[in-house]
Amino acid sequence: MPIVQSDYKTPMFFRNGFVSTVYSGLIRRVNGIIQKRERITLPDGDFLDLDWSFAEEQTTSRLIIVLHGLEGNAQRPYMTGTAKLFNKNGFDAVCVNFRGCSGEPNLKYRSYHSGATEDLEAIVNYILETQKYSEIYLKGFSLGGNMLLKYLGERDNVPNEVKAGIAVSVPCDLHGSCKELHTLKNKPYHDRFKAHLVSRLKTKQKQHADILKIEDIKSIKTLIDFDHVYTSRAHGFIDAFDYYKQSSSLQFLSNIKTKTLIINALNDSFLSPECYPVKEAKNNENLFLEMPKHGGHVGFHLFGEYYYNEKRALQFFTNS
Repeated sequence: MPIVQSDYKTPMFFRNGFVSTVYSGLIRRVNGIIQKRERITLPDGDFLDLDWSFAEEQTTSRLIIVLHGLEGNAQRPYMTGTAKLFNKNGFDAVCVNFRGCSGEPNLKYRSYHSGATEDLEAIVNYILETQKYSEIYLKGFSLGGNMLLKYLGERDNVPNEVKAGIAVSVPCDLHGSCKELHTLKNKPYHDRFKAHLVSRLKTKQKQHADILKIEDIKSIKTLIDFDHVYTSRAHGFIDAFDYYKQSSSLQFLSNIKTKTLIINALNDSFLSPECYPVKEAKNNENLFLEMPKHGGHVGFHLFGEYYYNEKRALQFFTNS
């Protein structure tokens, strides 16, 4: 499809990508949403937690599944902001906590990663087997956005109930995005991500001391090191670069047959040029690409209760 012209009008102060990213991630608050947790067992015997919220004063056949980014969870403002807006507009919402992200370590040595579409497939199948939703919509942020796009594009048998998807601030090319995160401009983000990941890995090492050694953790100096030491080995990849290659959604975009929107801000410092799939969008009638000038990474601030990406998702899904 043709590239979508963005209607996002950025408040002046939030035109700075760093300000937009940090404010949205660390300062924004979303109040008044009530979530109910459900634990599901995955096909390999591990678990993950789903946090449900429901349409106001009505039973609905419409559901949005929301997927978080790296080291996120179902209580992040970008997750609860989406859920709250959709609840007010006749949708139930389920905010997913990936393995190990709900406040309790998961059971297996593996956890979650950008390409773990088997977990998303298990979630969708579980909901279809236990609930009566006729319309399911998918929304993913960053890592969760890559997983969503890969899920839609790598298979020809997406359930008919899945009507549309939207991916926000998505690193379609993982290697390119990883290289951006290792640049000087992104050092604060890089170091914060690495600290969280290493801290979580230390907990996992106590559970799986026979597989992971303290010396391995001490060798991690960068995010690429983390993916070499843990992500690739725990999830069946040769090394970090094999993980990036196999898990990047870019290669699957041409096969997406479900109506899908990507929103990637041009001032998102996490994204490399390859993460703006102009050619793929122009050649696939089901794929829409919107590239606002501003928004940062998972930003898109608007004055008022809801963000642009939240209102845009509601508009896109309602018209699907």
